[in-house]
Amino acid sequence: MEVFANLVPPGSKVLDLGCGGGGLLSLLVRERGCSGYGIEIDDAKLLDCVKRGVNVLQRNLEEGLSIFEDGSFDVVLQLDTLQNLRNTEAMLRETARVGRIGIVSFPNFAHWPNRLSVLRGRMPVTKVLPYQWYDTPNIRVGTFADFEILARQCGLRILESFGLHEGRVVQWQPNLLASTAVFKFERA
Repeated sequence: MEVFANLVPPGSKVLDLGCGGGGLLSLLVRERGCSGYGIEIDDAKLLDCVKRGVNVLQRNLEEGLSIFEDGSFDVVLQLDTLQNLRNTEAMLRETARVGRIGIVSFPNFAHWPNRLSVLRGRMPVTKVLPYQWYDTPNIRVGTFADFEILARQCGLRILESFGLHEGRVVQWQPNLLASTAVFKFERA
């Protein structure tokens, strides 16, 4: 969480899409002077947000962000949610519409253990991709290169990209050595 928190400028108005139990948003409010909202669909996670004092709306992200005006937020977080959405391209465009900056993370399918697993004829099961292929909430898998192409298609400019693996930032060959891809972007 600290890595993501450090990407958010102090005092920002933040929208956290798929905020889970609200841990990151709570940290941003408490330690970085931010304000904002989380969006979560899961009842139990919604209750966790309320217990933490996080402003949260229950909403299905597949419905988009039409409840927010253009430029409503300084930062829109979409951490480990993109791979679960059917309308990925539309959601990225909406993220850029309602926020000045977007920050996205997703499991990096090109991480070397995943490649090795596929070479052996099996779908990977790892800490970041912990589900069997037949029982996963992930609708899609992606890589650094895939996101860069999608970002261009959506009219986004990537400001920063790096990988994460076991809580450490990976700058050198992140597509091969990082289990999670992270991108910070804005409208081009």
